Amino acid sequence: MIHWGFIGCGNVTEKKSGPAFSKVEGSDVVAVMRRDIDKAKDYARRHGVGKWYDNAADLINDPQVNAVYVATPPGSHAEHAIAAMRAGKPVYVEKPMAASYEECCRMNQVSAETGIPCFVAYYRRTLPYFLRVKQLIDDGLLGEISTVQIRFAIPPYATDYDRENLSWRVKKEIAGAGYFYDLASHQFDLLDFLFGEIAQTEGFSDNRAGLYDVEDTVAAAFRFHSGIVGSGSWSFVAPQDTRTDRIDVVGTKGKLSFSTFDFSTILLESASGIQEFSEANPENIQYYLIQQIVNYLNGRGELPVSTGATALRTNCIMDEILG
Repeated sequence: MIHWGFIGCGNVTEKKSGPAFSKVEGSDVVAVMRRDIDKAKDYARRHGVGKWYDNAADLINDPQVNAVYVATPPGSHAEHAIAAMRAGKPVYVEKPMAASYEECCRMNQVSAETGIPCFVAYYRRTLPYFLRVKQLIDDGLLGEISTVQIRFAIPPYATDYDRENLSWRVKKEIAGAGYFYDLASHQFDLLDFLFGEIAQTEGFSDNRAGLYDVEDTVAAAFRFHSGIVGSGSWSFVAPQDTRTDRIDVVGTKGKLSFSTFDFSTILLESASGIQEFSEANPENIQYYLIQQIVNYLNGRGELPVSTGATALRTNCIMDEILG
């Protein structure tokens, strides 16, 4: 039985991940930690968790906790994950894996030294929507893949206009970079899952609107080991009525279009016409990955699809793009 302790119990744990740990067979949540003890106690009360802490070390050293979910901002992922692994407890870390490629390397080094596994919350690898995308590609319906293009644009968030109350996601010391690190990490991990490792990357980034100090505009070109070439553009300061979330995959026999976050209808264009596909997500979107991890830790399943080794590659790519 896997008895989880959460370091961090903020918004991501309310629905996306937290309830799944108790729904999966062979798993439960026995303790949570947050620096604000009242908020930790409130979360524990609402979710039926028996213990709460305001100190990460106390949770890690709780003898009832035998696995740790790190759900803090990226700037503290390495610290908490390394402490847990050195205590002999497997870790599941929110994405991106850490605030820099170097910190990811340290985490993987400790995992190798201790023999304790580290998993990362790139749950899109397990969702039916993206498994359908992978199936369409792997079945050869596009022919020989030539290019991949990412286009992403959203307007600023309300908090971006308040310099005194900016989100941690645009504070480099906490997040590693800006919204690019937070959102594009899902896209590059997904491309790694679909097409394998990226071999070469070039990128350009700028701050066009001056709402905060980190990048708000990014462009990149990349090439996979397989020879597939790709490009991407990201704007986090688009007009208020703009939202673009699209990945286009072009092959010699067809074109596939899908989204990363909106889960819009998957479109396959080929000589047979246009085909549409849609898939439903689980109520708790991280459920299938958490299920894989729990089964593996309980000795009932194969190695999960998102590990420190796969997640490291995404941090490497993002750091190269941002220079």
